[in-house]
Amino acid sequence: MTIIRRFISKLKDKHKPKFGALDILKYIGPGLLVTVGFIDPGNWASNIAAGSDFGYKLLWMVTLSTIMLIILQHNVAHLGIASGLCLSEAATIYTKPWVSKTLLSSAIFASISTALAEILGGAIALQMLFGMPLKIGAVLTALLVAFMLYSGSYRRLEKWIIGFVSIIGISFIYELTIVDINWAEAGISWIKPTIPSNSMLIIMSVLGAVVMPHNLFLHSEIIQSRQWNLENDSVIKKQLNFELFDTMFSMVIGWAINSAIILIAATTFYQNNLHVTDLNQAKNMLTPLLGNAAGIVFAIALLFAGISSSLTAGMAGGSIFAGIYKEPYDIKDNHTRIGAGITLFVAVLIIFFINNPFKGLIISQMVLSIQLPFTIFLQIYLTSSKKVMGKYANNSFTIFILYSIAALVTFLNILLFISLF
Repeated sequence: MTIIRRFISKLKDKHKPKFGALDILKYIGPGLLVTVGFIDPGNWASNIAAGSDFGYKLLWMVTLSTIMLIILQHNVAHLGIASGLCLSEAATIYTKPWVSKTLLSSAIFASISTALAEILGGAIALQMLFGMPLKIGAVLTALLVAFMLYSGSYRRLEKWIIGFVSIIGISFIYELTIVDINWAEAGISWIKPTIPSNSMLIIMSVLGAVVMPHNLFLHSEIIQSRQWNLENDSVIKKQLNFELFDTMFSMVIGWAINSAIILIAATTFYQNNLHVTDLNQAKNMLTPLLGNAAGIVFAIALLFAGISSSLTAGMAGGSIFAGIYKEPYDIKDNHTRIGAGITLFVAVLIIFFINNPFKGLIISQMVLSIQLPFTIFLQIYLTSSKKVMGKYANNSFTIFILYSIAALVTFLNILLFISLF
């Protein structure tokens, strides 16, 4: 019996991570997929408006929204690690059927709405680069995204998206090298809150575009790609620490890219008294100010932002739909395939009925503003339940912080929704 026990023990040990310095690097990935939703075309529009209208003054909103995003994403990732369930699966198992089906159906609509904005962003980039009609660009973007989703494993998708984020980051590093930034003023603006006159709508847009329903569902799912032995408490605790590092590292990259967009808009458009209202206009204005290369780099970065964020929107739609049937995300499974397909197809279909791209972005923001509070409060309910999380359930202080963030995000999104009328 002793020999058998030793043999079983050795088998278990093989499934335990070493958690060395290199293992931390291997753990990075899930957070970067979530970061893609933080640097999507919708964020670009909000950040360009912030920089062109108010210079450096609203950089503090990027800092504040990133801190809140880290807390929410870290919390929902705990659900995936501690329970082995994504947010959609947990909702199906631990809430009443009418509650889960209502909430998850609305979450699928939120994923469709997100995909609409992301595919539209990719189409706008193709129009910038090649003069391609918007609707044709939307179809091509969606087809490329569908091919990548249905033909690739999660690991391959992760590598692609990490590559896309790298291209976006390099693009903005290049843009930053050709503009003259007042770093002292920018440094103060990152940490000093100021609310200039007539800036509340843009402040709400910057914050409202950061915390997105589909990212909360997605993070709880993809974090499980790094799981090992859920029965070992020491492994779970180390996973939670590794996940925090991954989330913070990835969100800081998102913070840097969003900040770069505001910095570039502030030093080019604001200083020249140019008001920017859409992404196409931004590219056309950059070219005479900074040269043709700057406009092309801007469009390339937007294209990769649109493709990568469309990928994560499709993954989120697949995860939510599969969770309704108490199944994890698996692109080889029909439920996941149907969920991802619905998300992309309906998004493109809606684009065909929208003549004004800006109107399309408004529709997407309306749906997200309505749905987001339900997802956040669902998350807090599940992660605070000992029935779901066991001893890893939220403590009183964490619950207070989460509800405070939820209340603020909900309030600002309601104001954003009202402002759209």
